[in-house]
Amino acid sequence: MDSIAKSAERGPADAQPDGRRASGSVRHSRRSVLLAGVSGLGIAGLAAATASGTLPFSEPLQRGLGVASLSPRGQLGFTRVETVHSAARGREVELVTILPTRTPVTGLPVVLLLHGRGANAREAAPTDLTSRLSAEVARGAFPAFGFVAVDGGDSYWHEHLPGDDPMGMLLEEIPAWLRDRKLGGTDGTPFACAGNSMGGFGSLLYARRRGERNDPVAAVAVMAPALITTWAEMSKRNAFRDASDWASMDPLRNVDALRGVPTGMWCGTQDPFVEGVRRYLAAARPEVGFTGPGTHSDAFNRSVMPSLIGFLGRHAPRSGTTLG
Repeated sequence: MDSIAKSAERGPADAQPDGRRASGSVRHSRRSVLLAGVSGLGIAGLAAATASGTLPFSEPLQRGLGVASLSPRGQLGFTRVETVHSAARGREVELVTILPTRTPVTGLPVVLLLHGRGANAREAAPTDLTSRLSAEVARGAFPAFGFVAVDGGDSYWHEHLPGDDPMGMLLEEIPAWLRDRKLGGTDGTPFACAGNSMGGFGSLLYARRRGERNDPVAAVAVMAPALITTWAEMSKRNAFRDASDWASMDPLRNVDALRGVPTGMWCGTQDPFVEGVRRYLAAARPEVGFTGPGTHSDAFNRSVMPSLIGFLGRHAPRSGTTLG
């Protein structure tokens, strides 16, 4: 049981993500965008477009196809911010839960949401994530689920400095914190993970660690993951001991570790990480692979939100009874 020092609740206005984010022509893997956020309407039209290998995946089109529908009825979600003590990190951290309604069901499935470098839990969510999620859940597009974010520092979500182990926090402490809040199923374990930039790198690493524990995630969704292609560039981050330490965790050098795990990846073509993303898409052929015009920015993340939420929603388990 964690010790909560403070708690705050906020409405649908989400925290801003860090400024190192990415915007959407489309490159698809074999199954691609047909599976990437289509919920309900427009599947036949989307399938035809996907078969051609190109798709004008603009937000108006996504809404027209039923991927995003921000009805007033859906503006029900809220964000809760708490401070908890992380033994793995040896410090107080903020825990942010993003829920589709104020009365979530017991055991509501949860996606672990990892922030980028230089950011924190409050900045993990792209703008409008809460309202978009609640709108889709309200219209029954997929089973209800939420997100949880936590402060992870800048060490690419692994223990770079002794006594500060973000990955240990994710694997060992997040399930207990979610269990205490009657979230995340019977054992509190997130069913999926998602992240942006450094958080995308961390999500792919987290999914790998879960697989190594014989407890694989149901899906992993990443926006502009920091798939850096040279040690000279990565060494500037001061997040790994040396090149071999980095290579042992780099998703690009461990593609086979996630074979069979449903994966979605979105990146802007003007993003500094797009070269690494293209290499990953070519090697892994994930379920969803999207590149298109855009930079490393919140604007890009917002543009792909309907697709990312729909992708995660298709892999979300159904939950239990309403909390009263």
